[in-house]
Parts: sequence; C-alpha cells; structure tokens
Amino acid sequence: MRTLPWRMRAHSENAMKIAEFLSRHRQVERVHYPGLDSHPGYEMARTQMSQFGGMLSAQVKGGRDAAISVTAKTKILIRATSLGGVESLIEHRASIEGPGTTSPENLLRLSIGLENAEDLIEDLDQALG
Repeated sequence: MRTLPWRMRAHSENAMKIAEFLSRHRQVERVHYPGLDSHPGYEMARTQMSQFGGMLSAQVKGGRDAAISVTAKTKILIRATSLGGVESLIEHRASIEGPGTTSPENLLRLSIGLENAEDLIEDLDQALG
C-alpha cells in the first residue's frame, strides 16, 4: 500500500504515452483512452480524475487476424487477461469473450505496467509492423 500512489502514477503516465503513440500509428484505427482529448468522455474524465489510469484499448486496421497477429508478436507485453499488475498485458478481447461477443473483432485491450514506456512503444511498433 505504501507504494500504490507511485505505481498508479507510473501506470497512468505510461498508458498516456502509449495511447498518444497508438493514436498516431498508421496501423491503428482508433484508441479508447479517456486521457486523450479526442476521446468523447475526455472533458468529463478530466473533471473527475487527476490521472487516467493504466487501461486502454485500440482497434487495429486489418480486422481480427491483424489484431491477433499483434498479440502474437509482442515481446514485452504478455498475452494475458488481468488488470493492474506491474507487468504490461495485451489481449484480443473478442477471443476472450468468445461467440456472441459485442467487442469489435479488431479490438486489443492493454493493461499498462511499470516497464519503461519507450520499450513498450518499441514493442508495439514492431508488432504492428
């Protein structure tokens, strides 16, 4: 508990850097992160939060196969379903939810950990191709 404020700050700062990177990447269709001013809930989030957390999602171009390919190519981000750990995780949400999901087939969910943000960005950049 003593380190929670510092860990949450690192999660949030890393997630913001990654959301900004993904929002500019040519292979990314859309980024869902309330800390981006392009997010529809940004103004409300800004009034309610001091930071925007470590969770984000992105929709990649190329559909389901492209999204799954990204998860298979990451070297630092681990393919797993969990939240709030110190390591960064990535998942193809529709595969986790299974048949009947309402999640877009190209959606990736990321839980951003405490690794160096630049290392995570390089990992995502190479995975996106």
